[in-house]
Amino acid sequence: MLRFTAERLIGMMITMLLVSIMVFAIMEIPPGDYADRYAFRKYSGTGVNVTAADVEAIRVELGLDRPMLVRYFDWISGIVLRGDFGQAFAFETSVTKVIGDKVWLTTGILFATLILTYLISIPIGIYAAVRRGSAVDYGLTAFSYMGLALPNFLLALVMMYFANLWFGADIGGLFSKEYQNAPWSLARVWDMLKHLWLPAVVLAWSAVAYQIQTVRATMSDELNKLSVTAARARGVPEKKLLLKYPARLAINPVVSTIGFDVNRIFSELPIVAVVLGLTELGELLLKAYLDLDMNVAGAILLMLTFAIVFMNFLSDLLLAWLDPRIKLGTT
Repeated sequence: MLRFTAERLIGMMITMLLVSIMVFAIMEIPPGDYADRYAFRKYSGTGVNVTAADVEAIRVELGLDRPMLVRYFDWISGIVLRGDFGQAFAFETSVTKVIGDKVWLTTGILFATLILTYLISIPIGIYAAVRRGSAVDYGLTAFSYMGLALPNFLLALVMMYFANLWFGADIGGLFSKEYQNAPWSLARVWDMLKHLWLPAVVLAWSAVAYQIQTVRATMSDELNKLSVTAARARGVPEKKLLLKYPARLAINPVVSTIGFDVNRIFSELPIVAVVLGLTELGELLLKAYLDLDMNVAGAILLMLTFAIVFMNFLSDLLLAWLDPRIKLGTT
């Protein structure tokens, strides 16, 4: 297991190195740079004639005139050695201060969604497989199809409407008005948790529907194997049999798709955040691209990608723990 973990860790590090190169290349793709945007904002409407030499002077001042390779090594070494993502030009401060709380809020939404997804889908999927062909099974199948068909942003609008209509609840954003700009405290954390359920439910909606069908299918397949029949013949209690053999193997596909679920959440979060008035990294990423502030955009892309790669690493370890054949290389 130690060798298996080391191999996966080395693979994750190599992946992140390649990802950092791709992210920096993406940062260089848009035409122009922040020097052009800075000159436009500063002198637009003033009647001042801005020359190419003026723009180049701004570029030199910001360090954007250096070769791409030099800027990449300076950028990645600052992140790895000092945790410094560089200067946020549009905000005139460090990238770390700009992304600030948004990183932790986005992380909170992510883990709340993942926990809710698996707490609901795994037991329900197992139950549907055990009761296959029953009215409950057909009802869960219909729910799954509805979950895959209904867009998350539409679900967010519906839930906000009925929550306000029935309970008079103010559920937009992640904080109540009195805690929006307040320093972190237990009261503020509790207020956030009271608001966190809505984006978690909305983002988990389609994932729950998909994972229920995944667990149901794999569990049904495991129940038909000879090992389960033999265990029943030996008199193993049904509950113990289900948990020890088929259920443990049935969740392997769910564990293996954790990285996919993280990627899906990050993809759907920006539009859901707009509907629910959330503060998260997606909105900041779009603004950074529009402002050509590539240090902010690159930092966000790198952190989101790291989250996906790291969750894939964890899913590999969980799979090896659930199924010893994986770390032995026999599957």
